[in-house]
Amino acid sequence: MKIIGIADTTFARYDMAIAAIDELKSNITDFKIIRYTVPGIKDLPVACKKLFEEKNCDIVMALGMPGSKPIDKQCSHEASMGLIQTQLICNKHIIEVFVHEDESDNTKELSWLADKRAREHAINVIDLLFKPEKLIKKAGKGLREGFQDAGPLNS
Repeated sequence: MKIIGIADTTFARYDMAIAAIDELKSNITDFKIIRYTVPGIKDLPVACKKLFEEKNCDIVMALGMPGSKPIDKQCSHEASMGLIQTQLICNKHIIEVFVHEDESDNTKELSWLADKRAREHAINVIDLLFKPEKLIKKAGKGLREGFQDAGPLNS
């Protein structure tokens, strides 16, 4: 049985973990979820490492919502760098799912985006673990999670 880790933060203004877990449960049955919530975005790398090493997770989703201030953007970048290092150390995927507060001025749209991005990345987790051939078919399509896809370049 595969184990999927969900690392999220109390700093986020939307509970993306609920959306991700709902999407996972709607699409697959033979797996286990372990959720680990930490205070802030810079705590996510160690949370993911602990999920891999202490809870034997096969993959982890790291969910966060950085604020719009320059310090928030800096912290987001540092968290991303830590997540990349954790992936390399543990040799396992961490699907980073960040929604930046300045992606929309409208709180309703921001909530919609957080939910949609978490759900679409949950599908990516399923594909990575159970159906990697689906990702190969999607290569080069300019797909985005959340807002509209960019689409492929025309040759």
